[in-house]
Amino acid sequence: MQYHSLNNNAPKVTFSEAVIKGLAPDKGLYFPEKITPLPTSFFENIENLDNVEIAYQAIQQFIGTEIPEEELRDILKDVLNFDFPVVEIENNIATLELFHGPTMAFKDVGARFMARCLGYFNKNNENHVTVLVATSGDTGGAVANGFLGVKGVDVVILYPTGKVSDIQEKQLTTLGQNITALEVDGVFDDCQDMVKTAFLDTSITDHKQLTSANSINVARWLPQLFYFLFAYKQVKHLKKDIIFSVPSGNFGNICAGIVASKLGLPVKQFIASTNVNDTVVRYLETSTYDPKPSKATISNAMDVGNPSNFIRIQNLFNNNFSALKNNFSAYSFTDDQTKEAMKKIYNKNGYIADPHGAVGYLGLKKQDLKNNDYGIFLETAHPVKFLDIVQETLETVVEIPSQIEKIMHKEKHSISIKNYENLKEFLLK
Repeated sequence: MQYHSLNNNAPKVTFSEAVIKGLAPDKGLYFPEKITPLPTSFFENIENLDNVEIAYQAIQQFIGTEIPEEELRDILKDVLNFDFPVVEIENNIATLELFHGPTMAFKDVGARFMARCLGYFNKNNENHVTVLVATSGDTGGAVANGFLGVKGVDVVILYPTGKVSDIQEKQLTTLGQNITALEVDGVFDDCQDMVKTAFLDTSITDHKQLTSANSINVARWLPQLFYFLFAYKQVKHLKKDIIFSVPSGNFGNICAGIVASKLGLPVKQFIASTNVNDTVVRYLETSTYDPKPSKATISNAMDVGNPSNFIRIQNLFNNNFSALKNNFSAYSFTDDQTKEAMKKIYNKNGYIADPHGAVGYLGLKKQDLKNNDYGIFLETAHPVKFLDIVQETLETVVEIPSQIEKIMHKEKHSISIKNYENLKEFLLK
């Protein structure tokens, strides 16, 4: 499989080159040259396949022969060693829980998959790779955990000071070893801009091999398509028209879902549910893409003003605005609306949704489901990751899971930086 830059001004590369480079030299995101639908028999028999088999058949074409079958299956067994249950919330609305991994966030799968691919590609290489990643919340913890102790890989995580939850901050600042956290005086977009600038700065890249573990990296982004297949496996027997509502910040997760639909997954509609960072919502209303600086909200993992992956979504619809609007909706919600949704879900059946899941639920409610529709919103993080806001909104106590409890009292270690020059100085020291 070859990958090309969506800016169309860089050489095509293999999967391993795309993973190691992260971003193309022309600043474009890498994108697979083709997407071949899976045979209809795959979807007809999906309920008889285990998750590793589903994932292997779905991802294999994007990797080709670069990772042999046995090793790829071993990677998937290691990555997918927890559950992805669909839990019904009310009639014809369910949530797909993606928080049962080690850092209790949906990014565990992509981060672990990328870490193991990079470890495989680097196993006979003495050169160090530096993974440079920006986080608005859960990416940092998932990447830190996924890459902890991986041979030949150093991880540098940039996060905006005061803009991630206490538990999220603990997850990315307490591990040590090959993980370093840089606390940035700014917002997530500042962190993401610094990462992109560093990739293109030859005064750094001449001395260090940089790659990214944000969803701009194909090995972080593509495995997210598994979630939509796992959900379909569980609800196929209902014989309903499936609508996915995906809490969306950088739009990597929903983009991977659209890739799953290109593989043949039957999906009636994708909904991008966002907070007040509504760049894509406004685009669908006006056909003008006008990114604005991000605003801080209680659903901080979606505080992104210029989502990187939206260009991939446009490409999946052949840059055809009407085709995109026919299959893709986007809605924006305020913090007050999010809190009301959290209360409604909890008061109706005792289910505790985190703020991101609540935004996903609101997206389904806004869509106006028909009789044969089955709406699934993605619950992307365990509510404990947003402990203060969840407990204050619902006036209840959230039990602390063991994987969170063990980091609560660890000491935070971070390095404060103000601008790109500070980052550059750190990387070159």
